[in-house]
Amino acid sequence: MNKIILTGDRPTGRLHLGHYVGSLKRRVELQNSGDYDKIYIMIADAQALTDNADNPEKVRQNIIEVALDYLSCGIDPTKSVIFIQSQVPQLCELSFYYMNLVSVSRLQRNPTVKSEIQMRKFEGSIPVGFFTYPISQAADITAFNATTVPAGEDQEPMLEQAREIVRRFNNAYGNTLIEPEILLPENSACLRLPGTDGKAKMSKSLGNCIYLSDSEEDVRKRVMAMYTDPEHLRLEDPGKVEGNTVFTYLEAFCRSEHFIAYLPEYANLDELKGHYRRGGLGDVKVKKFLNAVLQEELTPIRACRKEFEKNIPDVYRILKEGSEIAREVAASTLSNVRKAMHIDYFEDNDLIQSQSFNYGKAR
Repeated sequence: MNKIILTGDRPTGRLHLGHYVGSLKRRVELQNSGDYDKIYIMIADAQALTDNADNPEKVRQNIIEVALDYLSCGIDPTKSVIFIQSQVPQLCELSFYYMNLVSVSRLQRNPTVKSEIQMRKFEGSIPVGFFTYPISQAADITAFNATTVPAGEDQEPMLEQAREIVRRFNNAYGNTLIEPEILLPENSACLRLPGTDGKAKMSKSLGNCIYLSDSEEDVRKRVMAMYTDPEHLRLEDPGKVEGNTVFTYLEAFCRSEHFIAYLPEYANLDELKGHYRRGGLGDVKVKKFLNAVLQEELTPIRACRKEFEKNIPDVYRILKEGSEIAREVAASTLSNVRKAMHIDYFEDNDLIQSQSFNYGKAR
């Protein structure tokens, strides 16, 4: 069986470091590994409209922002298919069929859906499209026969729901769809990068992000304003590393060579943590080190983005060609689904011939 990846992002804003360490950087590594037969990367605009229906221009304008972030980070359109969800209409039809396999109570129990509803304050008035987006996500995954979905641990309930849909479909109609598996980040600090304010999740809506396209000065300002240990008030005070956003980011980004280049008095992160815990190490010094690490990571991304920004029509061409490829693949899967469900009326010659014989004989 082919090894196929499906992943993507909602175009509700530029992508940030949480996206980068949670999945985007890994996508580039997987793309270049040669271990996968196909990689599909979706700009999920239809999903974004489920809670932005009154502001479609926000979604429309951010298509290009997400595409630029993809390309500047190293997603290569000759190795990965980048496409726009709404330009693959087969996904809507698959979602419609899958809706019959999921109960309302099952959707209500999905912890990811529940947390997203609470975050958006939808408790009293949930848009149906938003409520059913786990079903839409299952359609996205199965349309491309994806075996693997790189994602953070918060998406595991969504993947489990997709697997349930696959199992129910295959039990009802025969072995047609493939069960996907989640691929979690290898670095535990990358499972869910906190916001710069110390809140559990980096989120565009909370304004606690560092964006991949932020300027050097914007990154510096956000790092220097980061949440640390509120009880670490003086240089000599012992400090807490656990729950300290600066150290969480260092766990996600710093490597041994960064210490050689920017902080040679420490051999590694463990030594830096030890000094901070004992006292005698100020937040400013640690933040300056983190800023140097992040600038090294983001500088080539910013430079690459500027090159792609010079030819926006070419970026749209990449998206159009990718969407055309995605449509062909999804159409093939949809054909198999229709056949399994026995609703391929015009392609079923046996049905047509048998009924022609039966009615001809009756006359």
